[in-house]
Amino acid sequence: MKYLLIFLIILAVFVLSVTLGAHNDQTVAFNYLIAQGEYRLSTLLATLFAGGFILGWIICGLFYIRVRLGLVRAERKIRRLEQQAAPAEPDNLAPPATLKE
Repeated sequence: MKYLLIFLIILAVFVLSVTLGAHNDQTVAFNYLIAQGEYRLSTLLATLFAGGFILGWIICGLFYIRVRLGLVRAERKIRRLEQQAAPAEPDNLAPPATLKE
């Protein structure tokens, strides 16, 4: 349910930006490091928004993978330590004697 709500909010922001961009046919000069281009403002905004969104998901995904790998390593270490701490049970142990009065 939480993910559906997040998806709907992102979809609403995207639809709103496309709607506002469709009514703005102004051409702007965009200077980047090695060149300059003339673009429609709506196209430029949509491209930069999509690029930032994708870059954000990639960065978050890398952090998520890093945390998951750390969790797997920690679980493996816990299992190994639990196996070392478990006492070996010999087969020839007699049941404990009971005290009788």
